[in-house]
Amino acid sequence: MVAGAEAFHPVINLPEEYWVFDFTRGEDKTWVCPYEYQIGRYDEYRPGMYTSDLFGGVRDVHIGLDIGAPVDTPIYAFSDGIIHSFGNNLEDGSYGPTLITEHFLSLPEQVGSQILGQKRKVWALHGHLSLDSITGITVGSQIKAGDKIAKVGSEEVNGGWPPHVHFQLSLKEPETHDMPGVVEQEARESALEIYPDPRLVLGLLY
Repeated sequence: MVAGAEAFHPVINLPEEYWVFDFTRGEDKTWVCPYEYQIGRYDEYRPGMYTSDLFGGVRDVHIGLDIGAPVDTPIYAFSDGIIHSFGNNLEDGSYGPTLITEHFLSLPEQVGSQILGQKRKVWALHGHLSLDSITGITVGSQIKAGDKIAKVGSEEVNGGWPPHVHFQLSLKEPETHDMPGVVEQEARESALEIYPDPRLVLGLLY
């Protein structure tokens, strides 16, 4: 829970010890993380990590927050809301199975020029899920804080990434089951206005 905000449920139940990655020097594929759970930071410059055609070779600022966890780890709704949209983003390097939820809540303080003290609609993307996470659900159905809404997907189905959930908030309604999770440096400031720090609801994970 963030001070001054509503009480939010964890998206993933983290153990006391987990790893916080620093990808600002790029990804070191020779190193193996010693922790089962990991965090990938918001608003982080990640050179050389996004090389598929989807990113055009220029998108390298991460504007969500990653929570690494074992395959099939439960993912929970952080707040009451509804299912906004879902689908499978199949492009190489994309989110794979993806779920977006819609919430009406107060966020603390202010992000950029966005005043967040008053209640407003907020959307949350959950990417890199298991295929069964988007099976048998219905757009518009109600969810409650703490409901299990998805599971962490394997690399074979989640867009080709180590198992994790990409969690991203949006102050603008998405047109479909997608959001730009990585942007080019020239678009960083405008992106951060739309996609605020997920720690507003996840808590100070780092």
